[in-house]
Amino acid sequence: MLHVCASPQDQVRQLVRAIQAALAEDIAQHGQALLAVSGGRSPVSLFHALAQAPINWSQVVVTLVDERFVPPDHADSNAALVRTHLLTGAAAQAHFLPLVDDPFDLAGCVARANAHFRARAQPITVALLGMGEDGHTASLFPGAAELAAGLDPVSRDAYLSISPTHAPHARISLNLAALLQSRRLLLSIAGEAKRAVYAQAATPPPGAALPISYFVQQTRTPFDAYWTP
Repeated sequence: MLHVCASPQDQVRQLVRAIQAALAEDIAQHGQALLAVSGGRSPVSLFHALAQAPINWSQVVVTLVDERFVPPDHADSNAALVRTHLLTGAAAQAHFLPLVDDPFDLAGCVARANAHFRARAQPITVALLGMGEDGHTASLFPGAAELAAGLDPVSRDAYLSISPTHAPHARISLNLAALLQSRRLLLSIAGEAKRAVYAQAATPPPGAALPISYFVQQTRTPFDAYWTP
């Protein structure tokens, strides 16, 4: 479902409300919740608002939908972004699971990320996705050699390594199968260009040219997109 937000501030308010409700429900039912977030610059204002929301952060595990294979203090690190803008104040009580623990061992990082994912009996409570104007989400980039594996609906592993053709850095990313195991998927997008891409992605059938289409058109997992001009 596409939610049209009046402004970026309205979009943040609606996303915080949705995330807060999902986390609270899982905490009440299971004693813990798992929030998977995307990086980039778009979610910074959302992270600031989330950090101030009345959430029982001590019972929340935060992890990443995807990560660039860079050192944890690199300017392009999603983990650094989360530590700086989300895990502050009360939100610093959350337990954080980054994806890169050795910037010289990509295969090892992927293996350990998959081991951590398998060890959790509880699925992702809510996964916050972004989308590029090329239709990628997470690090499932069109044209990447690993995209078919990333879109495999029955993949046994949750994370895979991806080398985008038109973006810097190798990546570690959750795949389609793992993301569709989430209790809820939220997509945050802005601008007319991305609304046009979203409309195209909502038109059957889904295809690898627009990886986001596999999320928009599926009916297995509750999916909500929040768009602002």
